[in-house]
Amino acid sequence: MRDYQSVADAVTEEIRSGGLRPGDRLPPQREFARRHGIANSTAARVYQELARRGLTVGEVGRGTFVRAASPATDPALTEPATTRIDLELNYPVVPEQSALLAEGLAGLLRPDALAEALRPAGTAALPAVQDSAADILAAGGWRPDPSRILFSGNGRQAIAAAIATVVPPGARLGVEELTYPVVKAIATRLGITLVPLPMDGEGLIPEAIEEAHATAPLHAVYVQPRLHNPLSLTMPEARAERLAAVLQNLCIPAVEDAIWSFLHNERPPLAAHAPEHTILIDSLSKRIAPGLTLGFVVAPAALSTDINTTLRASGSAPARFALEAAHRWQQDGTVAALVEAKQREAAVRQRIAARHLNGFAVQSDPRSYHCWWRLPHPWRADTFVAAAARHGIGVVPAAAFTVGDNHAPNAVRLGLATPQPDALSQALATLAELARSAPEDFVTD
Repeated sequence: MRDYQSVADAVTEEIRSGGLRPGDRLPPQREFARRHGIANSTAARVYQELARRGLTVGEVGRGTFVRAASPATDPALTEPATTRIDLELNYPVVPEQSALLAEGLAGLLRPDALAEALRPAGTAALPAVQDSAADILAAGGWRPDPSRILFSGNGRQAIAAAIATVVPPGARLGVEELTYPVVKAIATRLGITLVPLPMDGEGLIPEAIEEAHATAPLHAVYVQPRLHNPLSLTMPEARAERLAAVLQNLCIPAVEDAIWSFLHNERPPLAAHAPEHTILIDSLSKRIAPGLTLGFVVAPAALSTDINTTLRASGSAPARFALEAAHRWQQDGTVAALVEAKQREAAVRQRIAARHLNGFAVQSDPRSYHCWWRLPHPWRADTFVAAAARHGIGVVPAAAFTVGDNHAPNAVRLGLATPQPDALSQALATLAELARSAPEDFVTD
């Protein structure tokens, strides 16, 4: 008769190969014993061994389930590194996140509710869902008209649809001189010319739009007024009002990227100042969870139909399950709880960065999950990125955010959200040590 270890090994391999997936329920022990030709007592020992290995979890009254894999531990900073600490991708996750989300989904998993949630959805969704979305997007005393809210599969689709709607192929789109890299890719795909617009310590300079438009017409402007990526700048109210006035005078729409604004939600968006000239874009992947993709578009009345058509034509409609989940999480307070938790976590991570990067030219905001680091001489961004990679750390060079032929600053962006705090601290200590050394100290044959 087979011993319990060999049977447990076989089940372990089935879990690791994907034959058994997280959440799958194992059969009752008596049935398991019959299938494998073992005694009931041996089956009990197999189940105990699987639980000891951390592969299964028992739930009273329900059975034994395959457990979701534990997050991989962050790598040690050895050289050469076989795994990486990721300071490139930037998705905030807090410890209480999964428990909060699971509790809010309980009602949605009833067969009748689930059947409804798995039906196809449109880009306008249901009025109740639009109302919840308006509450999610509310900031600084501003709340969008729920009827103006459209939905997409994710934030990138929403940005692409907004730009495609207001900027025809071959036309010009004004962007901040350092901009979200995805917008560069969208412009290339749509055949749009990006026009870099100067910034200062308060963000985009409104007069720069007037000057660029006088040279050749701009069809729209893409802007990140709150917690700009990568600079973490937030536009003061006076600057936002001036920008709104310029947009209105020139009759130019703005695509406002508000995806990081949940971390700074006491300030109203640009859409509050120029509602008929601003298309506000937001999403849930950073506010809620990386795997939950749902985009929001708050569209002016004059553009709503056209944007809706673009979303539908591009296959960018949202999943109804995501809509229903977001609605429930907003109603039961989960969204607010996660936002508060992620705001607190951002402050913790910024303190870690401030401790290790003290004395360097670092620009950020205590509410932000990223830092902009102007590197000390004689480091160049490309050599620093390469040196960091040799130590198993991924960072983003300034060139990723630079538009056109503009000279890329000698800087890198550090995303603080992904690693565990201890690994983040270790990575930043390593980067600080690199920056204090000469580049040739890290050149190898």
